[in-house]
Amino acid sequence: MSINISQLSEVNVRPSLRQEVLDAFNAHCIQFQVTGTLRTAHFMAQVCHESNGFRVLVENMNYTNPHRLMAIWPRRFPTLEFASQYTRNPAKLGNFVYANRLGNGSPASGDGFRYRGRGPMQTTGKDWYRAVSRKIFGDDRLIDQPDLLTVIDHGLMAAFIEWKDGNCNALADADDLKAITRKINGGLIGLDGRKEWLMDWKHALRP
Repeated sequence: MSINISQLSEVNVRPSLRQEVLDAFNAHCIQFQVTGTLRTAHFMAQVCHESNGFRVLVENMNYTNPHRLMAIWPRRFPTLEFASQYTRNPAKLGNFVYANRLGNGSPASGDGFRYRGRGPMQTTGKDWYRAVSRKIFGDDRLIDQPDLLTVIDHGLMAAFIEWKDGNCNALADADDLKAITRKINGGLIGLDGRKEWLMDWKHALRP
């Protein structure tokens, strides 16, 4: 099913990007079989949560409260003293929390911050950047130009690719928000917010 400007307005997608979101979603949704109310509502709920309604297209790593770091990454920041060393320093934080995983190198490589979350689904990690780059462009250009994911058409394509790889259409058909969130997030962080977006989208897509 296609979406329209009225629906994007109803759920409060960023006004300046509504037309780009509309064009990109409607151009690619059939290819990825994100059709029908449940699939569309769940997909858009996830991307809207991850991007705050397309207002945040690059992950903000500038944390000022060490308690927040401990809440998000409890195993990486076991003490307040240690967490305080990573506040107000986005590059240091990104290079630490995303180091040596997701295809990233050591903290010294700079990969963690370079390949932090971007796009509507907050695509994260060098491996994912390379994988979606090859599927979108047929080459590795996102490795050298990661900010291309902030272009709505490219970013939504990356989101559709992640959605398909996670078999999320089947989960959406079952209306299983928790299972989809685990696929997208790796856990259940922000579940209440995702539930609110889902309710808004279901309402916007009503017949």
